[in-house]
Parts: sequence; C-alpha cells; structure tokens
Amino acid sequence: MAPSASTSLTRPESPPTTSQSTDKTEIAINIYDLLPVSPPSPSAPWPQKPLKPNTPAPPPQPSRLSTLLWALGTSLLHSGLVIARTHEYAYGGHSIPRKTGVYATPPLLTPPGATFRTTILQGFTCLPPDEIQDVIHQVSQEFLGTNYNLLTNNCNHFTSALCQRLTGKPAPGWLNRAAGIGLSLPCIVPREWIDPPDCETAEGALVDEEEEGGEAAEARPMLGRREGTPPARVVNVKDRDSSGREIPAAERAPLRGRK
Repeated sequence: MAPSASTSLTRPESPPTTSQSTDKTEIAINIYDLLPVSPPSPSAPWPQKPLKPNTPAPPPQPSRLSTLLWALGTSLLHSGLVIARTHEYAYGGHSIPRKTGVYATPPLLTPPGATFRTTILQGFTCLPPDEIQDVIHQVSQEFLGTNYNLLTNNCNHFTSALCQRLTGKPAPGWLNRAAGIGLSLPCIVPREWIDPPDCETAEGALVDEEEEGGEAAEARPMLGRREGTPPARVVNVKDRDSSGREIPAAERAPLRGRK
C-alpha cells in the first residue's frame, strides 16, 4: 500500500545522508503525482484575497481522484532516485537514437505538471562514490530515451532497476501499479496523462550530457555538483513513447538546445 495520504505531502526534514557507519550512502525515492491538481476553493483566501509581501503561495493540492487513487495504491506516479541528497536521477522519453533518457536534477525539483507526494528511504549502499557513478552510467545505458514506454518502460521501472543495483532490492511494487493496471485496462489511463498540451519539459541534464568533456567529466555528476543545471526547454513537437502514446511533460527527458 502507498504511504498514508495524511502524511504524504510533508517534505522531508533533512534526513541523514549516512547511517551510523560513514561508508554507507543513503538511497531515497522522491515520488510525484501526475494527475491534475484541485482548483482553488472559492472559499479559500488564495487567490481571492491579497497576500502580504513575501508570503509564498500555498502549494498545489492533489485532486479528489488523485487522493483516492493514492489511498488505494494505484496513483499515476513519477519517481526519481536520490543519492546522498545531492542529485535526483529520473528517466524520461525523447526521440534521439542511442541516447540515454536518464537525467539528473537537484532533489525535489518537481517536474512540470506533477505534484510532490512523499519521500521514502529505500536503504543504503556501501559502494564508494566512483562505483556508484559507474552503476548509474551502466543503468542509464539500459534506459534509452527512444525506448521509453508509459506502461512497460517508464520512470518507475528505471527507479526500481537502479534501486536494485545499489541496495539489492527493487522499489516498492505499488509505485508502478497503475502501469500494470493500464496494461490490462488501457481505457482507465486519463487522456490528460497521455495527451498533454505543449509545455516545458523537466529541468536537468542527461547523464550522457553531464559526462561529455571538460569540467562536466571532471566533476562527475553524482556527488555534490549542483551548479549549472540547464534551464527548462519548451517542447513544441510532441514526443511519443515506443507504443506511439504522447509522453506527458513530466515524463520527457531534457535535451540541450531543444526547441
């Protein structure tokens, strides 16, 4: 079952990056809801009443359908794997042959059209940083952007594969339960999820791009390098997955110079 909805919208408060043994690196999963959020309530003070200066806007809230599916463990979810609280790795689709769809962002950088749900601690790895990076590279080559499929090879399949390689156990099964149901009953997949309007794609840089040349290669994308994250790209041409379905904005991998 999914975590309780009553606690799922609370962002984590700086969990420790290591266990009592300093040679263990924390592996966590950030989970985002892909269903549309609820519109503001007419009785709510936002946005009908002006806010005081420097008052942040309230975060978007999941819709009733989203909340129900979350409670049942059948939500439409996007996930990213966080390593040592420095980088979040996720997988998305694109149309460039022989190029990975795995990309890195700062943790909790919510993809467009998604709503943050919760963070779960997956476990720890005893691998040294260089070997962790090697595993990321190896798994990224198994998840090419052109092989992305909303139901059979999506971001949650990548998260589970990388979890397995780093911690010895896959991601929770409920994370991708909606995809399994969609394979049997494709009519339940909302049109908004597979037929999104043109909009910004996820921020970040593909693992391949981060490893190309000069400073990026020397810095090694995993541990600590958070500067230089490319801006979001506006996608004018709809990407499709390997079955011809249009890919939601939150599931599109970022590409440099993409227009």
